[in-house]
Amino acid sequence: MSEAYKRYQVGGQAVIEGVMMRSKHFWALAVRKPDMTIYTKLFNDVSLTNKNKVLGFMFIRGIVALIESMALGFKALSYSVNEATEEEIKFSKREMTISVIIAVVFAVGVFFILPTIIGRSFSEFFPNAIVYNLLEGLIRIGFFLIYILLVSQIKDIKRIWQYHGAEHKTIKAYENNEELKPENVRKYSTMHVRCGTSFLLIVMIVAILIFALLGKQPMIWRIISRILLLPVIAGISYELIRLGGKFSKYKVVNILFYPGLLLQKITTKEPDNDQIEVAISSFKKVIEAEEALKEG
Repeated sequence: MSEAYKRYQVGGQAVIEGVMMRSKHFWALAVRKPDMTIYTKLFNDVSLTNKNKVLGFMFIRGIVALIESMALGFKALSYSVNEATEEEIKFSKREMTISVIIAVVFAVGVFFILPTIIGRSFSEFFPNAIVYNLLEGLIRIGFFLIYILLVSQIKDIKRIWQYHGAEHKTIKAYENNEELKPENVRKYSTMHVRCGTSFLLIVMIVAILIFALLGKQPMIWRIISRILLLPVIAGISYELIRLGGKFSKYKVVNILFYPGLLLQKITTKEPDNDQIEVAISSFKKVIEAEEALKEG
């Protein structure tokens, strides 16, 4: 692991014609405008886990990080739409909050409650509670894979996933102490252990293990338990993805996380040099800000 990576751990997200990069204290957005110039903007970003020690405790911090990432993701998307289309589209905090709530309700309904209801219809064929819960988990993962495959057919999504690939390549180049130039960044893989795609798959797998401990419950309690245990599952999954990123240089870690890396073959695509330049611009913005903060 490089000294630079030890100083600054950076994550990111692809947006409309751009990339958002986030470090401990800042986040930056870079977007390719219609005239082919690159718009970049830096924002302060102080996580609640840094303001409140309790929220930074293991397992709790994962829940906080997930909520913050979703909120920040919507904000970055709204900014990117404005710059990529050069149209002024403003979203109030209320509208963003509603959007996050709708996204969460959709995800919980489709990927947790619906598989539970469908799995229940096979209950009489699987008297063993572990096998029964495993079946429900496989249905959940199947829904997740189908969703990704369907979304991947949308033209605009394919372009976003190219920026997703550019984000990963840039971060990997940085972690390997490369000078951040398109020709250096291009040689790296579009797959990364700490990717959100891997995180979601880990959530599905951890859910199988936790729900299996609950045995066979009446339908109403199965649904309630799926909802109430989601924060616990998210917290555990977050710690696992952190460990994966920390020890990613070891082959055994990459083997364990290989299903998530394999899934990224769908959710990331090879970017062109223009897209890599955008990712580099966003990345450099947060690193420069962290360096300036460090130097006082």
